[in-house]
Amino acid sequence: MFVMHLTYIDIMVSAVLATIMFGVGLSINMDDLKEIRRSPKAFLYGLFAQMILLPLITFTIVSFTDLPPALKVGFIILAACPGGTTSGFVTVLYRGNVALSVALTTINSILTLFTIPLLVNIALTFYMGRHSAFELPVIQSFLQIFFITLLPAGTGVLIRYRWNDIADRIQKPVRTTMIILFAGVYLLIAFADESKGGSGISWRETLSIFPIAILVNLAGFAAGLVTGSAAKTGLRASFTIGIEVALQNTTLALLVAGTLIQSNDMVKPALVYALFSFWTALLYGIVVKWYNKSKLFGEFN
Repeated sequence: MFVMHLTYIDIMVSAVLATIMFGVGLSINMDDLKEIRRSPKAFLYGLFAQMILLPLITFTIVSFTDLPPALKVGFIILAACPGGTTSGFVTVLYRGNVALSVALTTINSILTLFTIPLLVNIALTFYMGRHSAFELPVIQSFLQIFFITLLPAGTGVLIRYRWNDIADRIQKPVRTTMIILFAGVYLLIAFADESKGGSGISWRETLSIFPIAILVNLAGFAAGLVTGSAAKTGLRASFTIGIEVALQNTTLALLVAGTLIQSNDMVKPALVYALFSFWTALLYGIVVKWYNKSKLFGEFN
């Protein structure tokens, strides 16, 4: 029988993720979702790139590396956790398609309840064998992800829908709290002792993970941009899909790897990915805006 032994870091990761998802819910406006319903093509292609294309790309990349099996599984966990508040922030910053970003975040938050257990258990079997000591119990995982992601997000949506003025007042402090908690959790996981829930990651491991993490990240930007372009959604929507595909929800990945599977090694790809992915997203925005010949923080041409 699966027994979960929670450390204080596991509890903090859960609290941070719940706060983040509550903040995501507060930012969701029903009018944004109605706009997507009127023009669903970019949304459907974006969802395909997030939920199917990126995991396939990540499987392919890590399968050709000599990383230990646990780290390979960690990358698949990362690829199975799309979206988050960072992608929304970058989209707003560069005047991307905010409605598309919000819609993708909303729907993938629901879909990950099912796709994370499926993808992660496939990866565990493929890389670590059927008799691996690790497992991701489907029912327990579904319930925990539901209570820590979908329920807080749904609460935020409800507050925005019923009490818009309250949502406006609390959105900024929630975002500030989220940033502080987010930074604190990553520092704890990076530097805390393994017995207390830390990852125990070394510089040698960081350097071995970093090139593969960069490759996955760049492949995400490219896959999103190419998918959007192939669908003829326009550069603004294609740019947004690239952001959504490449900026993973690393906090959710930490929850799955560290709290649900309880593997310090599987946490490490998400930890390394979180160190640079925001900065590569900013660089991606600069390159796309330069290509578009539009103002950096202005509207697309």
